Amino acid sequence: MPDCCRCSRSFNSYSALRQHEQNSPNHHLCDNCEKDFTSAKALKEHFVQSPMHDYCQHCDTHFDDSEELQDHYQTDHHFCDSCRKIFQNEYGLHEHYRQSGLHHYCVPCKRLFQTANNLKNHLNSSLHSPKDAPCPGKGCGVAFVSRSALILHLESGGCKSGADRQTINRYVRQYDTKNIITNPSRLLTIGTSDVTYVASTRAWNGSAYECYLCHGGFRTLTALNQHLASPRHQEKIYVCPLNVCREPFTTLSGLCQHIESERCGVAKFKVVQNTMDDLVGNLKMRGLTAY
Repeated sequence: MPDCCRCSRSFNSYSALRQHEQNSPNHHLCDNCEKDFTSAKALKEHFVQSPMHDYCQHCDTHFDDSEELQDHYQTDHHFCDSCRKIFQNEYGLHEHYRQSGLHHYCVPCKRLFQTANNLKNHLNSSLHSPKDAPCPGKGCGVAFVSRSALILHLESGGCKSGADRQTINRYVRQYDTKNIITNPSRLLTIGTSDVTYVASTRAWNGSAYECYLCHGGFRTLTALNQHLASPRHQEKIYVCPLNVCREPFTTLSGLCQHIESERCGVAKFKVVQNTMDDLVGNLKMRGLTAY
């Protein structure tokens, strides 16, 4: 005869014992795991701790799988995915992100970023940084948040002054006489014989317009010529001044982005800062125009 030791009762059959366990306040069953707990609290803790259950303790709700539970957390709760924590309200989650050193979080915008670099780029954007780098081009007047953004504007040919990448290269050749940021062996011909590549309809290879330098394929001839007009196949005349780095670049804006990123630490050297200050200062004093 089956017995219930917890209740000190005997039953005529196992089905009767099972019915007793399901109905009695002394028993708290997990049917999936076939476990019996002494209290509702112990059963709930089992649901929370067991990997066999996709359970939200805040809603006392079971879900079919972990993806459904994850969607529920993100939709219905103030949930930190990486820390696996739920907060009572939006303010609690905000304070968690703000105070934790594990998260890349913009406090004013209340935005979470995947990487420190993404957060840094956001903080350096026009949303948080003043546009204190005005374009020196005649008739332009547009301001930018960084030197690299300013120089990219000039190199792109979009400035009203008519300046472009060749204009910038010629200015650099004139002012960087000590070759702090330029490779002298690569800079000798800049300003006198800039190379321009152009493709014709003969570049069609049967399926795409093919670049005869890198063999990349393009859907249109215009796209191919835009590729050829870009810095992609130009000489890498700029170089990081740091001896342990010396990374080469085809454009001044590329070098500026490298310096501003502080990836190699070259920005902390005063000679580099002075060189960039002088270069941009000279552009402003001359009132940059294409020539």
